[in-house]
Amino acid sequence: MDSMTSPATQATRGPVTRKDVARYAGVSTAVVSYVVNGGPKKVAPATEAKVQDAIRVLGYRPNAAARALKLGSSETLGLVVPDISNPFFSLFSHAVEDAAAELGYALVLSNSDGNLAKERRNIRNLAARQVDGVLLASVLFEPDLEVLETADIPSVLLNQERDAPGFNSIGVDLAAGARMAVEHLISHGHTNIGLAMGTNVSGNTDGREVGWREALQDAGLPEGPIVYHPFTRPGGYLAGQRLLASVNRPTAIFATSDMQAIGLLRAVHEAGLSIPGEIAVASFDGSAESEYSWPPLTTVEQPVAVMAEAAVAALVGASRGEKPQHRIFPTKLHIRQSCGCP
Repeated sequence: MDSMTSPATQATRGPVTRKDVARYAGVSTAVVSYVVNGGPKKVAPATEAKVQDAIRVLGYRPNAAARALKLGSSETLGLVVPDISNPFFSLFSHAVEDAAAELGYALVLSNSDGNLAKERRNIRNLAARQVDGVLLASVLFEPDLEVLETADIPSVLLNQERDAPGFNSIGVDLAAGARMAVEHLISHGHTNIGLAMGTNVSGNTDGREVGWREALQDAGLPEGPIVYHPFTRPGGYLAGQRLLASVNRPTAIFATSDMQAIGLLRAVHEAGLSIPGEIAVASFDGSAESEYSWPPLTTVEQPVAVMAEAAVAALVGASRGEKPQHRIFPTKLHIRQSCGCP
């Protein structure tokens, strides 16, 4: 055969198909399908080797969607987060993608923008795609997952500090983490510590607020001023302005997310106050951005990589019928300069 018409050369003229592989290996397209999909029929080792060699030489890439229809699995997981522009959720999403890839799954990501209607719409879209499972950082403590249950799609709830009966869930002890941060501010001699508290749709009291109160009570200190604004940079900026304008202006502030703390730092700088000299700050999350703020933030760090691996493992376990679990992970205080430490 002339080299200009060899199978390998012909394949370069367009996308390589299963027929191209079959022709090159001298087998039927069904045999190629068995090799690619791992069944349902067994293929002789020598024949499989010829097919694998053809796949390598021709650069064949199986159609994932077509394989999903044949195998009954999309080999895809869905992830719904409130806001991917938040560095914490960016970090978490990346870790989930890595953990999913280790097990052979692709990831479909969507944002709810902290909106319940959009969260439900995203869940319906993922169910329609017949994903193998959904990881959800919900705006509710007990979200409505009926559409997933009807489609027999397992789910894992993220950012859950309390047990949600019947669901696999992952979270950290928010109250213990907040307590740790506030106790550290107290150790610097602060007796008037304010709270920039993020808001949530559910209206439930957040564990970070509980931890702030517990730390002050245990130290015999009165509660400082508290303001509620979204877990965002603008939310933290507005919270900072209000806290600084309060009659009983605090000498230290605990912000319940790094993003709030970034906005709060701007408010303090604009007011002409020094950090940490006149206002000390501590926050929650441990995102990369906290290390590069000015001054760098003392923050309660969540173990993102470990949590992501556990969430994906729980999702795969749920698909095998394993009993739902609620897993809580410890946080640690990452001390930098915003609290007053050198």
